Amino acid sequence: MNQGMASLARSPSAMSITRIPQGHSKSLQLLKASKVPYVLPFHRIHIRRSPVCCTKFPQWEPSPVTYALTEKAGDKFLDKSSELFETLRSESSDSRDEASITKAEDRTDTTNQPIAQLQFLKWPLWLLGPSVLLGTGMVPTLWLPISTIFIGPNVVSLLSLIGLDCIFNLGCTLFLLMADYCAKSKNLGQASKSKPPVSYQFWNLVATLTGLAIPLMMLFGSQKGYLQPQLPFIPYAVLLGPYILLLSVQMLTEMLTWHWESPIWLVTPVVYEAYRVLQLMRGLKLGVELSAPAWMMHTIRGLVCWWVLILGVQLMRVAWFAGFTARAQRQLSSASAGA
Repeated sequence: MNQGMASLARSPSAMSITRIPQGHSKSLQLLKASKVPYVLPFHRIHIRRSPVCCTKFPQWEPSPVTYALTEKAGDKFLDKSSELFETLRSESSDSRDEASITKAEDRTDTTNQPIAQLQFLKWPLWLLGPSVLLGTGMVPTLWLPISTIFIGPNVVSLLSLIGLDCIFNLGCTLFLLMADYCAKSKNLGQASKSKPPVSYQFWNLVATLTGLAIPLMMLFGSQKGYLQPQLPFIPYAVLLGPYILLLSVQMLTEMLTWHWESPIWLVTPVVYEAYRVLQLMRGLKLGVELSAPAWMMHTIRGLVCWWVLILGVQLMRVAWFAGFTARAQRQLSSASAGA
């Protein structure tokens, strides 16, 4: 024990100290040692830190950088070493963003090319659609002699008139398809749906049902003997049968455009109603050929006036919709400018 105490009591210069982990500790006190007479001081040990040289430097380093440790640096070494990797990460993210932007621009260029081609293909439709409507609807009604389609009050004449209206219905369907294609947006990814107002749908249904109820009431009154002289069914079908059939087709077409939210919902009744006026005028000519009773001729004239009135209301709705669209675009542009 005395030898151990003696070895501890020697001067620090005689001791060979290799490494002490805590270089900044000034003294070591031996507490609660009853047999230790005094405290053994240890002198401050200075550890020389060797510089760290980076010999293998990456591509982003222009020259080798030497990071020398100083005594003041202490534990702050490598505190900001993450900035290098953060810089690399930001540069890689920037390059990735630039690559994505260039890819998006290339994609938009490639998508804009077919869109421009499709827009170029729409130009002939502006003339082709009305030409189809004119050739299938107006030309047979205006230039075809009535004697070629009307032989007498029989089923053959009825089928000839229905076939003439079917030709118009085919041309009208093609015209509406072309109009729907031309009404779509230039950007194919953008939705071009248009839902008509409920008031517009209600008004169209009221007008169509009224135009359908009047000839049916006349038929019922003639068959029951309320209207004299009585008109047989075949002459009545020749005069108003194609009218009732085409009116039913118009109702179905309008409901389909409402359901599909097609932008041609405003054009559909105008096309059918314009042809309906010519159809009823043809019925007046056929009434003269059949020597129809006066009440029947007055009914046809009343239907002509009714549908001219409805056609005028539809055209005013077209003007209203154009003004509504202009106001909506103006409000949208002002809102975007204010934002």
